[in-house]
Amino acid sequence: MQSLKGIPASEGIAIGPAFVYHPVAISVERHVVADTEAELARFHAAVERSKEQLVQVQREAQATVGSNTAAIFEAHRMFLEDPTLLDAIEERIRGGQNAEVALADGINLFAAMLAALDDSYLRERAADVHDVGQRVLRVLAGVEEKALSSIHTPAIVVAQDLTPSDTAQMNKELVLGFCTASGGTTSHTAILARMIGLPAIVGAGDQVLQIQQGETIILDGTSGEAILAPDDATLSIYREHRVAWVAAREAAKGAAQLPAVTRDGHRFEIVANIGDAESAKSALEFGAEGVGLLRTEFLFLDRAAMPSEEEQYRAYLEVAKVMGKRPVIVRTLDIGGDKPVPYLNLGQEANPFLGWRAIRISLAQPELFKTQLRAILRAGAGYNLKIMLPMIATLSEIKQARRLLDEARQELSERRIEFAESIELGIMVEIPSAAITSDLLAPEVDFFSIGTNDLTQYTLACDRTNTRVAGLYDHLHPCILRLIRTVIENGHRFGKWVGVCGEMAGDLDAIPVLVGLGLDEFSMSAATIPATKSLIRQLDLGAMRELAEQVLNVATAEQVRSLVRAAATNPRA
Repeated sequence: MQSLKGIPASEGIAIGPAFVYHPVAISVERHVVADTEAELARFHAAVERSKEQLVQVQREAQATVGSNTAAIFEAHRMFLEDPTLLDAIEERIRGGQNAEVALADGINLFAAMLAALDDSYLRERAADVHDVGQRVLRVLAGVEEKALSSIHTPAIVVAQDLTPSDTAQMNKELVLGFCTASGGTTSHTAILARMIGLPAIVGAGDQVLQIQQGETIILDGTSGEAILAPDDATLSIYREHRVAWVAAREAAKGAAQLPAVTRDGHRFEIVANIGDAESAKSALEFGAEGVGLLRTEFLFLDRAAMPSEEEQYRAYLEVAKVMGKRPVIVRTLDIGGDKPVPYLNLGQEANPFLGWRAIRISLAQPELFKTQLRAILRAGAGYNLKIMLPMIATLSEIKQARRLLDEARQELSERRIEFAESIELGIMVEIPSAAITSDLLAPEVDFFSIGTNDLTQYTLACDRTNTRVAGLYDHLHPCILRLIRTVIENGHRFGKWVGVCGEMAGDLDAIPVLVGLGLDEFSMSAATIPATKSLIRQLDLGAMRELAEQVLNVATAEQVRSLVRAAATNPRA
């Protein structure tokens, strides 16, 4: 029996045989080509063949995993039509590079710009770019694709990492859990596991690749532990744990439509982070009471021109119709200067995390911003839409945005187009300056939504995608909790509600603390809503307030977790 430790990415327990996935490695050798036109033709033929494959794979995926997941292959096909990417590769080939090297260099540059972004939705696009690149590379090399569709019996998937193509084609009914050598809590594997409610461990190191095909594994996605070849006694213990976990999960899902009310009668709003109307429908099934974060980036990506006001209006209206009178918070465009959007001429930056992105771009390009604002205002007529500004650092940014919102209203009025005349305007608190000066910002906004992913990263000065410093990244560090307390207290002092829309909102260790700090709204991935509501219904607000005071006075995130878990054994907690 052997135990391996990784990063807990999706809670739960899985027990079963390992399906060890080793995709075919393709070696890229660099050489100079004499006939560049012939090499270009070879590259173009590989691109066309790859697009044909994607059409076929999309059809197959629609039959097995549904149209929403299968749509990712349409996005892949669009990458292969992106002039920015294709021009970069073709330029390298004309310079004498062989197609394989030109493709690899172009793909790596394109994906690196996406991978540097903090937003999990946008980082997934980096995985898509690499995925597409590997597909074309396989065609160039004459290598057949080896997909996870070959899983025919229930198993735990073990791999270096998984791409969108890998997971979209597998039969999810047969997958018991995931264990990967690399990746973090926002990797494609981790996000997928949480979406479909399967246990997952990521970043467990290359030793997981030594697991034998068919070897029995116990996977504890809550602790991050994988136990290989367990003895009978250990198996018996974990089988009992799994039965209890499955029962609790089913009970939580069955009660997901009920409100999240503590034992002493305090209600909290539980909403979802989504990207489109399809995910809005799924969120309702999991018990979402609205949308706490509608990412609008999906409308602006993978295209040659900016979406029109009409196109944006239809997309926002589609989500609003799904949600009815429930609140829908629409985050305005949140992309960075490092994101390749040719029609915006953003350029490249040495430090995109601290660069020209999000609200800074919107304020610098008022017509782009007002087009989006007009679309949101129009879609809000008769519905409960709200506007949220990302990456606010100063009071002047809020005032500028309000002026542009007023101009957008005036323009719609002059065009005699119906719109929501009264619409709430809030901000994401994800920069330490906004948290520290939240008492100055609160009078100018209608609500705060704390983006704990960026707030944690900026406050602790650690890039959570950098494995060397990822261990520093923990949203339960007392410095983060103190900033959250400051924002909540200042928001409430001015009569404004406060939510959290980062990964922290669905962290079962963080929820009791956030309840005790007085948070009003929790916004999370849809699949985590049932467990969140179930946990809140077990809590006592008075006890959680005492817990919050305790954790604010310890020194480390580990101490915070210990206190939270100790409180879980207290009948009052």
